[in-house]
Amino acid sequence: MKEFLSLGMVAVIALGGVVLFPAQTQARGILDQTAPSWGINQWINLPKGVESLDIGDYKGKVIYFYGFQSWCPGCHRTGFPTLKEVMKHFKGDEAVAFVAVQTTFEGFSANGFTQAKKTAARYDLKIPVGQSGEAGNPSEFMRRYRSGGTPWTVIIGPDGTVRYNDFHITTKEAIALMTHLKTKSE
Repeated sequence: MKEFLSLGMVAVIALGGVVLFPAQTQARGILDQTAPSWGINQWINLPKGVESLDIGDYKGKVIYFYGFQSWCPGCHRTGFPTLKEVMKHFKGDEAVAFVAVQTTFEGFSANGFTQAKKTAARYDLKIPVGQSGEAGNPSEFMRRYRSGGTPWTVIIGPDGTVRYNDFHITTKEAIALMTHLKTKSE
């Protein structure tokens, strides 16, 4: 699934020792670039009175953005469990935000908005969950962020810069990076 240009590990930050993150391929993703608009118009779990969300609604926050497809085995095996653990770690932290979006690029009948809602309910997600992509119109988010499929994680710093944009990230890696980004902005 994932293409690696390097199988080595890249040291990213030091928090009580060196924390290692897998090297990210430059063929995909927009690492270290300003996060563009998400281009999503179907949502559930939005705050009362809000009809849509975008990157600008989270200015100054560290954002964990999780892209999935309802039929994706890797999403259920690793992506959602990681999302849930990271959410648990940062519960109540106003400097951090979580968003999940079904980024459909294939299997449109199995990965529609109805399935996204069912998947959100399955994982008891109380965060905003959106739908990007439908038959004849693949995910706009995937095009803008140059994602390579699902599960796909994007971590955006408080300055609006993409700091992680790749396939799987472990809970430990995500927490370390997000803590670093949050602390750096304080």
